[in-house]
Amino acid sequence: MTSTTTSVGPLLRTWRQRRGFSQLELAGRADSSSRHISFIETGRSRPSEELLLRLADRLDVPVRERNALLLAAGYAPHYAQTPLEDPSLGTLREGLERLLTGYEPYPALIVDGTYTVLAANRGIAMFLEGLPEHLLTPPLNAMRITLHPEGLAPRIHNLKEWRGHLLAQMERQIALARSEPLRALYEEVSAYPTPDRPDDTEPADPVPYFALPLLIEHDGHVLSFVSSIATFNTPMDVTVAELAIETMLPADPATVKYLRSLAP
Repeated sequence: MTSTTTSVGPLLRTWRQRRGFSQLELAGRADSSSRHISFIETGRSRPSEELLLRLADRLDVPVRERNALLLAAGYAPHYAQTPLEDPSLGTLREGLERLLTGYEPYPALIVDGTYTVLAANRGIAMFLEGLPEHLLTPPLNAMRITLHPEGLAPRIHNLKEWRGHLLAQMERQIALARSEPLRALYEEVSAYPTPDRPDDTEPADPVPYFALPLLIEHDGHVLSFVSSIATFNTPMDVTVAELAIETMLPADPATVKYLRSLAP
């Protein structure tokens, strides 16, 4: 038995425990037996490629990590990792660009699995005005730009709530995937000092928000947005699987009016 065969067992067990499944429950979901699952996890049995992919599917293992499971079992990776600029993804890029442009004047951007900004529209660009060069040097990182004390953080009026939301979002992602770069980013941005800002007074007629808003200042105006994130269903490529499209929907009429006034 090779070392690659034995190493897949602990990896599979880690994913099973992370999802909170017993061996019996996983076996039932994957049309296998708890005995066979036990043998795989202890290295006494090597799973077939078909079974391993089925187990990964039932455990909702991220596409990148499914390749890692296959490699650990001695199989070739099943999912390609195509650079976004590759000609084969031209149709995808065109569609994403049209989506971003069509959403203007509202902000929208596309990030990868570590929040590197891959594309953004003019709605996002207006928030980058006046930021220091070291935050705008490619590759841009959305989390770093948002939470850095020299970034957008001083402009966010509900920074405590929004920062907590973003860090909790990253914690959920780290719990679902083995991503050391994401963990390193989390440790970096969570350690940023929180800029001091005076307590904002409550408006005389507060808006009844339907979700936690981002309250951010631009050119003397406090704008409010709620965030929506979209990903691709059943991706067959690591790059595509890790794309996230974030759109910022205005949360009050004043924000809509202001953004429309800026539109060419």
